[in-house]
Amino acid sequence: MTHAAIDVLGIGNAIVDIIARAEDDFLIRHGMAKGSMALIDEARATAIYDAMGPAVEVSGGSAANTIVGVASFGGRAAFVGKVKDDSLGRAFSHDIRAVGVAFATPPAFEGPSTARCYIVVTPDGERTMNTYLGAAQDLHPADIDPGQIEAAAIIYLEGYLWDPKNAKEAFLKAARIAHAKNRIVALTLSDAFCVDRYRAEFLGLIRDRTVDVVFANEHELRALYQTADFDTAVAQLRADATLAVVTRSEKGCVVVTRTGTEVVPAAAVERVVDATGAGDLFAAGFLVGLSRGREHARCGRLGALAAAEVIQHLGARPEASLHALAQENGLLG
Repeated sequence: MTHAAIDVLGIGNAIVDIIARAEDDFLIRHGMAKGSMALIDEARATAIYDAMGPAVEVSGGSAANTIVGVASFGGRAAFVGKVKDDSLGRAFSHDIRAVGVAFATPPAFEGPSTARCYIVVTPDGERTMNTYLGAAQDLHPADIDPGQIEAAAIIYLEGYLWDPKNAKEAFLKAARIAHAKNRIVALTLSDAFCVDRYRAEFLGLIRDRTVDVVFANEHELRALYQTADFDTAVAQLRADATLAVVTRSEKGCVVVTRTGTEVVPAAAVERVVDATGAGDLFAAGFLVGLSRGREHARCGRLGALAAAEVIQHLGARPEASLHALAQENGLLG
């Protein structure tokens, strides 16, 4: 691979998270399935916001969280995602640039407002998400800058953004440009419901090598292969993917290659406060390691370290320097 000016470039939904704590009965009252992610319209978004208690606004979005994690590790990071030129859009743009991520996607001046996700965190740390996608869905192939894609060692694609036709075309354009320059293309499956909608397409992306690295959790993996048996799903993944990583919460992760599987343990956690972003930050650590040519087990440990940091506080972005944590743990030179 030729030298890259950017370690990891993410393409995904640009979303502002609006997070509030609530008891389980709040979920029941408002018809929310605990631990799920539901897509909502603007009217439902307003109704949920009006019913929520005191809330914290934090810029989010799955791939954006990953890219912020990459920057926290000291990686050179860039993000492509669509916001509107409104107050939330300006907040998102400010927040991601403030942590050292290159973000140059032009905002929309018309159409739906900036995307937002209303996250209800129950006392057990579980998060239930209600997402209004708004402007985030308007990412077009024209928003993909070939020069920026060519400059990145790894392109990271968010499965959540596979819904809109234009965004799908933007993904495929980015993958083609990346592979022409011998770059790595990674995909996160994002959500089991997402996998249910696009199973055949996701399998196609993996099998035809449009993506080189796949991130999934246990639920997404089982949904992908329509089996309740974890080992059966892993065996099928080994046959399909060049490199895949399956996260298993407190069980750590399994790195899957054509030659075998390797279990990497989870990092120690004192108390789970908010599980939001665990998978996103795991991907950040793994990708930073991969961009630096580290062996897969060390990449997994970097991912576990980042996931452990983010679940011990509210919000899906790191509060401590992941670079410093990695150095303390002897994982980064």
